[in-house]
Amino acid sequence: MDFYMKEQGVRTSFDYGQLNISGNEDYGFRPYQLMVSSIAGCSASVFRKIVEKQRMKLEDWKIIADVERNPEEANRIERIHLRYIVKGKGLSEEKLKKSLRTARKNCSMIRTVENSITIEESLEYIELSV
Repeated sequence: MDFYMKEQGVRTSFDYGQLNISGNEDYGFRPYQLMVSSIAGCSASVFRKIVEKQRMKLEDWKIIADVERNPEEANRIERIHLRYIVKGKGLSEEKLKKSLRTARKNCSMIRTVENSITIEESLEYIELSV
């Protein structure tokens, strides 16, 4: 990856598009937003693959990331709580929870930061009527 300095931050480009990074939201994504997004996105992608292999059909997903930062340590990310809210028909709470645990073990972003940031996950599932 190549990064280029610009007046208000850093820019890089990928096949999907350009990414602007800045400590000021007026000029790009803030680094902590990218860190949290990477962790949530990786976890959700792995979880989805596992759920699909289990042949569970989820009709709606939402992941809420609650973040705690420490202002006395350069606003270091201390804790991320990923709250999964899923909706579907014929869901198994046991299978969903097991799938989330398996996803955690196979998410490279969580594994990368697990000794630095406390990552917690919770699951709420809503059974839709047939």
